[in-house]
Parts: sequence; structure tokens; C-alpha cells
Amino acid sequence: MRSSKSKPTSWIEAEEFLKRDRVLKKLIERVGPCTLAPNKDVFATLVKSILSQQVSTAAANSMHRKLCERLPRKKISPQNVLDFLTTNDEETIRSCGLSRQKRGYIQDLSGKFLDGTVPYKHFSKLDDEQLIESLTEVKGIGRWTAEMLLIFALNRPDVWPVDDLGIRESVFKHWPKKFTERPKPKEVLDFADKWKPWRSVASWYLWAGVD
Repeated sequence: MRSSKSKPTSWIEAEEFLKRDRVLKKLIERVGPCTLAPNKDVFATLVKSILSQQVSTAAANSMHRKLCERLPRKKISPQNVLDFLTTNDEETIRSCGLSRQKRGYIQDLSGKFLDGTVPYKHFSKLDDEQLIESLTEVKGIGRWTAEMLLIFALNRPDVWPVDDLGIRESVFKHWPKKFTERPKPKEVLDFADKWKPWRSVASWYLWAGVD
């Protein structure tokens, strides 16, 4: 069986495996090939995730752009961001749209990347749960955010985000004979056992199916 730490060069094997499920087969044929692709800039991805919390996409993009403009070479890196947040006054920081809470979360993220609490240089050696455990040490990053990073940036193949409402809604929509209401996390956890070791790809198709 493929290790949870490995990343395929394409998702053809996953798609063929998941087509054994009649409902997923229809979804895969309708949606087309899975386009999950790795994003190696984990820190910048997490910063954007924090910026996106409880605001519109437009507001998050605006904060991201303004923050980039304040950084050396417009580069969102742990040291650049930490220097900006610790050497500028409140007015300068707030001009980027950052609330005190978001500032605290991003500063904590920067510090934990720099001191090794989040061992990003060794992510490839960690299994999914070890990675999630290290990421959730950061203020403002919960399990769901960590799972999104594993799926969309690191392309871990077998992540199943049972707390995601979109996933549970899609399962309810596509298997109406199985569930009379939106299933609970434990129910979708058991339901997806048959999709191992490709539950990340199944998630991607289920999100597409809701959209």
C-alpha cells in the first residue's frame, strides 16, 4: 500500500481506484481529472489561510497584497513577516488590514517556523497525524486548516476532513438512500473507509460535486 507520505505524479491511479464506487465514478466522469497540484510555499499558504478566516475572499486578498507590498522583495517568509510585525507600530500594521488577532496568529506562526516547532524542512519525514499535530501548535490553526494544507499544498493522498461541512453535505447529497440527514463526522469517517488510501482525491471530487 502506498505510504500516506508519498505523493503521486498524477492522480490516475486514484481515479481508477475510486471509480469502483458507482457514485464517485459518475462524479469523476463529469468533473474530469483531479487537478490537485503541490504548493511548496507552505508558510505563505498558511499565512493566507489565517488572513482568510472570517472575512470575504476580496478582503483576504487585499490584506495579502498590502502585506506583500510591505515586505522585502514582496516575499512572505517567516523572517520577513516576523520583522515586519515586531519592528513597526500598530498603525503601520493595521494599514495592511490586519486585526490584532490576525497579527498575533501570524506572528506566532512565524516564530514557530523559525524555532522549529513547525518542522517544515522535515515535513516529508512526518506522517499525516504528526504533521497535523505540529501545525495545530500554532495559534489560529486548527485541525481543519491543517488538513486543507495537507490536501491542497502537500498533496497527501489519504486525508479525510470529516469536520468539513462541504464534505458532509456532498455525502448526504450523493448518497440519499444511505443518510436521511447530513451525516455526523463519525458517520462519514466510517463511510469513507472503503476509499483508502485515496480519500484526499475523493474529497476533491466531493467538493466539486457540491459546487
